[in-house]
Amino acid sequence: MSSVENSYIVEGMTCQHCAASVSEEISEIGGVTGVTVDVASGKVVVTSDTALERESIAGAVSDAGYRLVS
Repeated sequence: MSSVENSYIVEGMTCQHCAASVSEEISEIGGVTGVTVDVASGKVVVTSDTALERESIAGAVSDAGYRLVS
């Protein structure tokens, strides 16, 4: 089975603690197998074993206190 990789831009992250919060929330979504966060660019790459709804990612990012912008 191949994995699915999607990139998102998250607004408001300024430090590694921010990145850890976003990563932790997204990791709780069923099917997520990996999360990579680049604070400088705001880029979040999510790897999963199935396609994920954008709304699920947006909700997790919001729960962490940030905003999904793209």
